[in-house]
Amino acid sequence: MLDTIDVAALGPRRVGRLAAFDGQMLEVTGFVQPIGSTARVIDAHGQPTIAEVVGFRGDRAMLMGFEGDRAHLNGARVEPDGFGGSVAVGDGLLGRVIDALGNPLDGRGPINASARWPLAGRPGNPLHRTRVTRPFDLGVRAVNALLTAGLGQRIALIAGSGVGKSVLLGQMIAGAEADVTVIGLVGERSREVTDFVETKLAGARRDKSIVVAVPADHPPVLRLRAAMRATAIAEYYRAQGLKVLLLIDSLTRVAHAQREIGLSLGEPPTMKGYPPSALAMVPRLVERAGADVRTGGAITAVYTVLADGDDLDDPIVDTARAIVDGHIVLARSLAEQGVYPAIDIGRSLSRVMADVADEAHLAAARGFRRLWSVFEENRDLIMMGAYKAGADAAIDEAIARRQDLLAFVGQGQKERVDLAAARERLIKEFSR
Repeated sequence: MLDTIDVAALGPRRVGRLAAFDGQMLEVTGFVQPIGSTARVIDAHGQPTIAEVVGFRGDRAMLMGFEGDRAHLNGARVEPDGFGGSVAVGDGLLGRVIDALGNPLDGRGPINASARWPLAGRPGNPLHRTRVTRPFDLGVRAVNALLTAGLGQRIALIAGSGVGKSVLLGQMIAGAEADVTVIGLVGERSREVTDFVETKLAGARRDKSIVVAVPADHPPVLRLRAAMRATAIAEYYRAQGLKVLLLIDSLTRVAHAQREIGLSLGEPPTMKGYPPSALAMVPRLVERAGADVRTGGAITAVYTVLADGDDLDDPIVDTARAIVDGHIVLARSLAEQGVYPAIDIGRSLSRVMADVADEAHLAAARGFRRLWSVFEENRDLIMMGAYKAGADAAIDEAIARRQDLLAFVGQGQKERVDLAAARERLIKEFSR
């Protein structure tokens, strides 16, 4: 056995020493490894814990641990653990729930996935991203009819807390015509992860779905890795020529994770405390989705964005809205009226709808939007009773048809409305 080992070809193994620890960031001396590589840090009990190199400060490597509650010791041994820049992919992941490191969480045994894919994706040519010209059925009447999605589109689902984002995601999973669904549950409550898997992925949908889950109490480096792993898995299936639906819930929690890392590295805070790296991370992640002209595969992605305090001018909301191909805004006022999904049609937009819908469909959608916007613009006058019927024909029509508008937007949680049915009803009720 020893004869097969070429000792002369083996170089020295560099081992670092822990020099400082502030509760989140570990500073290591004598550890020359690239950013993204992983290391084993030996704690006070002699047990290894995994950490990732996230930056440098002078000649010291800055590491962030995957477990935040270990008893670290000054001068502890830090050993290189390889480069964590690729993830295991393959059909063995279908129907499984995994964590940010690819470990199974569902108690169904080991995962057989031998192929590898870069965690940060492969560098791409922008000309390999084909135009969005084919509609993508999401099974939600208001989305299919008024915000028609396209194959390969990136959509931001913007809402405050408790307005129905998760329910709408479940409707999309149930109604979407996708070969594979990849779901990244990042920074949510542990209870929500269990609820999502048991209710939104029940039955046959589970067999073609992959869930990457990292709850809110995990270190920020794992939350960031979860979103990147989910996107890498989706890229692998797109390379196989499949139609992939990628759901990341939520993009805001991913940005919060990058904010924690950036501030720990000493980056200056900018708007609302976000360092430049947190805002730059959003387009890097979102741009990995889309349609591939070479394979014919496509990633249609939906990113939920939490509007803190219902503030639609939040930096992450604004950054996401600027980079995606359309956004769906959920309104708390509609949810309080019992209208679900609580989609604010006036503030929502699909930038590809003109390329995937016919003229009759577009004309009916314009008619619907006109009635919706006229009512919203004059809501205060109408609610106060200051508007006198007959003063304006457009306002009279908007008031008379308000319940028709809300009935069209509303949809039962277990109801599925395909694209053809949504288009037909829209044209029948709102064409002029």
